[in-house]
Amino acid sequence: MSLSKAVVPNRSPFRLTIVPLDDGLFSYARQAVRVVRNRSNLNDQVLSTETSYFITSLTPEQAGPKELGRLIRGHWEIENRIHWVRDVTFDEDRSQIRTGSAPRVMATLRNLAIGALRIAGHSNIAAGIRAVGRNINRALELLGL
Repeated sequence: MSLSKAVVPNRSPFRLTIVPLDDGLFSYARQAVRVVRNRSNLNDQVLSTETSYFITSLTPEQAGPKELGRLIRGHWEIENRIHWVRDVTFDEDRSQIRTGSAPRVMATLRNLAIGALRIAGHSNIAAGIRAVGRNINRALELLGL
């Protein structure tokens, strides 16, 4: 077992504990990772500790502690850039669309809107929706129509 500490710039440090795995319960799993993050206030008083677990098919040679830390941070970047926007800007959690394939279709349309606005240079999706949503011609132009 190897223990390493990775620090995310401008954020609290987190610790990775990495364990190589043999063939067994999960045939493609090569490493198990435990991530411990401490959340603190501006006075460095620890408010809470969060522990997450990950399993990867990457061998220790393919992904060491630094690479695994980068991949885990990349996962949270996706969470923050897509899912958080869908949850907050589109209020997706309170959607009443629940039957058939409609929820998946609406999620796809929301992702399309987020992607199109990001490609057009909008970093604030809510502001982009307000700017484009008020004028049908802007919306069609955004989609290249």
